[in-house]
Formats: sequence, structure tokens, C-alpha cells
Amino acid sequence: MQGSLRWRIILIIFVLGLGLIYALPSVPGIKKSALTKILPDNEINLGLDLKGGIHLTLGVDVQKAIENSLAQMGQDIRSEAREESILVLRPRVVQGGKLEFVLLKSDQQEALEDMLEQKFSQLKIVSREPLEQGKVRYVLGMTPKYKEHLTKLTIDQAIKTIRNRIDQFGVAEPDIRKQEGNRIQVQLPGLDDPQRAIKVIGKTAHLEFKLVDDEADIKKALKGILPPGRELAFIYKKLPDGSTSKQPIVLRKEAVLTGEYITDANTAFDSYGQPYVSLSFNKRGSRIFERVTGENVKKRLAIVLDGKVYSAPVIQEKISGGRASITGRFTTEEAHDLAIVLRAGSLPAPVHVMEERSVGPSLGQESIEKGIFSALIGGAVVLVFMVVYYGFAGIVADIALLFNILLIMAGLAGFGATLTLPGIAGIILTIGMAVDANVLIFERIREELRRGLSPRAAIDEGFGRATLTILDANVTTIIAAIILYQFGTGPIRGFAVTLTLGILASMFTAIFVSRVIFDLWLTRRKAGTALSI
Repeated sequence: MQGSLRWRIILIIFVLGLGLIYALPSVPGIKKSALTKILPDNEINLGLDLKGGIHLTLGVDVQKAIENSLAQMGQDIRSEAREESILVLRPRVVQGGKLEFVLLKSDQQEALEDMLEQKFSQLKIVSREPLEQGKVRYVLGMTPKYKEHLTKLTIDQAIKTIRNRIDQFGVAEPDIRKQEGNRIQVQLPGLDDPQRAIKVIGKTAHLEFKLVDDEADIKKALKGILPPGRELAFIYKKLPDGSTSKQPIVLRKEAVLTGEYITDANTAFDSYGQPYVSLSFNKRGSRIFERVTGENVKKRLAIVLDGKVYSAPVIQEKISGGRASITGRFTTEEAHDLAIVLRAGSLPAPVHVMEERSVGPSLGQESIEKGIFSALIGGAVVLVFMVVYYGFAGIVADIALLFNILLIMAGLAGFGATLTLPGIAGIILTIGMAVDANVLIFERIREELRRGLSPRAAIDEGFGRATLTILDANVTTIIAAIILYQFGTGPIRGFAVTLTLGILASMFTAIFVSRVIFDLWLTRRKAGTALSI
């Protein structure tokens, strides 16, 4: 008994120390003390309803993603057809989300349709129309199943990219989730600059490197007369007075390199202190970049982001090492944000803000104060009642209760969970449940004492019989909390987390810690001393 008690006390002291280590950093005033040097950095994260922040509802332009996918398929169909000596011209996306192209020879219809069936099963032929000179015009559309798959994939990719960008933006505990109607809900606790966040989240970040055609006639290009395979674009430059100028430039349509090969992007500064974005490519991107720059020395290479030309430097020599840079008279903040979106990857489709709300921190502070006040009043009443009603056993229950609250705080900080207003309600609820567990045990001990058992036997019987009842009730509550966490939204999840932590802590304190205190009392009591309960 003595050996077992010693080890149980050591375990409690260990858990108590661990709880203090993780709970103390969240206590006001500790941050500025010398303890910060030895304590972990983990603090309790406050949710949007307590800390304030931004709530956004974003709409994903899935139709644009479908059109982009069709355009890519059009190029793939032409390439595959060329390998099989089938002549296909002008694949393009037409109104209604359909892909149109022309087959030059009608006698190749069977071969073309066999190829489409084997290699492009996600497409179906909507119509085929004979044209003059033996040509056939085809119109293809996506199958409903593939369109549904692509829609889901687009939303999932958009959520992943937005999460990557926000993580690099430095927001703790963002809540990003899919909603009906191709919408995404984003909650950013503690962020007070919604416009900057929207700019970072909404940037498509489709990066391309395109060669400049300096021989093209700019005047004709401005009138819409362009050589085949060329396009008109503009270089946007910031002027010292803050305004922007745009200079026309003719580019080759086909990109020689895209952003998919980027492995890293960072803000750097040139010799004049001007910020720019430094890029690193993966092995394949490095090889392509080296080849392109080697083959086009003394030509200009335009860096195009979301259709906007940031710069078009002259290639002085072959560039190896897989590094490039984007300059454009950025501010440090702009360069930093551009590096974030490039590093996090491009969005599969444009997103637009459908709803924007800011939650003020003053409202959150008021909620915290009211929640803490409620918890203090409720806790104090419970502590006093237990001592008055159960005497020494009530003090044991109070110690277990305080230990329970400490473990909940430590658990929230240690696991990086977010405390929300419903989470505070969850803590208050678990206070009641923790006390209820002790009441069950104490009433059972009272019954055994009334039956004439000794204090030791009554405590053994009381804990033994009440423990199973407590475990049954708490396990079902934990199952309910897990379901709430799985299917609930942000604040509901916060409630589920605090409820689960509270129940686990209460089982430890009410069953284990209380029993150890009673056993300690039994070993030190004088013979004949009655149990105050």
C-alpha cells in the first residue's frame, strides 16, 4: 500500500508540474517575467469570438477552372492527334463551357473518335458538323461525373492553397472550411487588416515566363494587328509620385516556363535597398530555365503574373543554378505578400469575396470578462457548498476541481486548441460534471458508513462502485463531443475540445487524485478518527 501510494503521489506531482508548465504562459503577467525563459511558448489561442478578427465568405469561380481545364485538354488533344497523324486545328473553349476544334480530313473521323474514347474518356461529343472542303467541326463537353469531380477538386485545391498562404501569413488557428454553393468560409482570429488578407488570399498567382518579340510593330499591335502566336501585354511600373504607368509590349503566347516549378520564393533587396522577389526552381525548372536563357541571350524575357508583366529584363548570359527574380518597384510589404502567394502555389480558379465581416476585439474582451466572471462566481459557490456539505471530503473535491481546471488550461495550451465563447461554456459545464463525479463517490461512501463499515472499507467500496458509473457516463459524453468536433463548425468545435479535455481531466482528478488524498488520510489518521463526509 505504502509503495503504491508513493508512486501514485509521484505521478500526481509530475502531472501537476506538467500542467503548471503549460498553463502558466497563458496567465497574464507571466509573459513579462523571467519565467518566460524556461516555460514553453504555447499559449491558449483565443477564437474569433473572443479575440476579434475577420470573417470572409469566398466564392470560387469553378466555371473558370472548368474552362482552363478544357483549354488544356484542347492542347492535349491536338498533341495526341498529331502523334497519330490526325490533323486537328484551332481547339478553343466556346460559350457554355464546351471545347471546339476542326478536323481537317473527314476520313479521319473514326480514328479521332477512337482516340477520344481511349484517352479522353472524361469528354463526350456534343455535336459534329460537316464543313466545306471535307472538314468537320467537333464540339465536346465534360461528362457530368468528371465535371462534379473537377468541381470538388477545385474547391479542395483552393482550400489547400488558401490555408498555405494564411499559414505563411502568420495567422494562428485560422478556420477554413468548405460550404455549399462552391463557397469557402475563412475566419482569421486576431487579424485587423482585412484588405491585405483579401489581397493575399484572392491573388491567383499564375506565373509565366514568356519571350518578348521586340521585332513586332507596337503601333500595329495596339490596333489589334499581331503576328501569329503573339499577344499584346503591358509592363506596369510604379512612378515616384505613386501613380502607375503602363508600357505596351508584344509577347510570344507560349510560356517557356511556369510557376509550377517554383520551390521557394523570398523577399530580397538589391544594392539600392529596393525589395524584389527571389525565386528558386526545382531540378526540372532549373534545367528548363538554363536552356531557355542559353538559347535566347540578348533577348528579353518577360515575367508575367496573373496576366500582368512585372519586368522584362534582357538575358545577358545563360543562367544556371535555378534562380530568378521579379522586380517591379515593390514596397517591402508587397514583395513579402507576393513571395507568400508564389511559395504557397497558385489558386486553381479565381476567388471573390462574397461576405466580409470584422469582429471587434472589444466585443471579444467583453465576452472574456463575462465568461471569466461567470466561471469565478459559479466555481466559488460550488467550492463553498462542497466544504459546507461534505466537510473534509468537500475540501478533497475542491482540490480535485482546481486541479481539473488547471489541466484543462494546460491541455488547451499544450495541444494548440482554440478557446472560444462556447469553449468557456464547456469549461463551466465540466466543472459541474467534475463535482458530480465526486458527489457520486461521496454518497456511496456515506451509504457504506451508514451500513457500519469502517472508513477504509467504505472508501474502497465507494470508489469501487461509483467508478464504473462515472466511466459509463463520461465515455458516452466523450463520444458525443467527438461527433460535435467532427461535424461542428469553429465555435462548436471549441466547445467539443474543452468538453473532452474537461471530462478526461475530471476522471483523473475525481477518481485518481481524490482516492490518493483519501488513502493519504487513512495512513496518517489516528485510530478511531471518523471520516468527515
